[in-house]
Amino acid sequence: MEHAYLELKLAWELFQKAPETLSAPERTRLSQVAARQDGIEQRILASTAATNVVVPEPTLRTRLDEIRQRYPDTEAYVQDLARIGLDEAGLAAAVERDLRVEAVLDRVAAQAEPVSRVDAEIYYRLHPDAFDRPEARLLSHILVTYETPQQAADARRLLENLRLTAVDRERFGAAALRHSHCPTALENGRLGTVRRQQLYPQLEAAAFALAEGEISAVVESEIGLHIIRCETILASGPMPFDEVCAKIVERLTGKRRQEIQKQWIRQLGVARDS
Repeated sequence: MEHAYLELKLAWELFQKAPETLSAPERTRLSQVAARQDGIEQRILASTAATNVVVPEPTLRTRLDEIRQRYPDTEAYVQDLARIGLDEAGLAAAVERDLRVEAVLDRVAAQAEPVSRVDAEIYYRLHPDAFDRPEARLLSHILVTYETPQQAADARRLLENLRLTAVDRERFGAAALRHSHCPTALENGRLGTVRRQQLYPQLEAAAFALAEGEISAVVESEIGLHIIRCETILASGPMPFDEVCAKIVERLTGKRRQEIQKQWIRQLGVARDS
């Protein structure tokens, strides 16, 4: 029963599918991974670190409730358990085993050396590219497409007029809703946060030359004629260390915890095989 639950869990993790929908190669891969994972978990639960590890009843109930809530009703839940050869008691036993493995690994990971502010700053200094905020702007635009030269001329006259009259955010948004042929018209023309290399080259050159609140001249792209309004210029350049310190500590802590868990599991394998 525990193996059935393990295969169910891994099928979704590996392939985002239920086990019975897997192809033959996927099924083979699932069996290999499940067998390996089952062996690792058995060694974990047989280790001295697992001594006196008990899953509190409320924790088990919470995890079971989370699983049950994925189903529209109790009948669908029970039918799905039966399909993989589980009943509610079998599921509870499998989930409790899962939680015991998690608890043991948490106990092992707690031995990881805490990450200090100095550690975080060293990482920050050694990986400057990871904390470089790219140049970005909040933009809105109005697009008018055309098929004939006359339509192109009409579109250009319309946009030239709008860039002179729809000068503030509210008027520009109303003009976009009325005239723009882009789906963003429903959002008052808002393109949102735009970074370099996300627009057609002609549009990027115009957009990133604008000051806040400024509207571009009419710009032609492969899809039509545009005017662009720069709503906000977002700060670019290196993020201050104090702004990212907590995230770095969290990231490094996770890495240290994972590494000490991996080392410990490898030692279990060596001890078992020796």
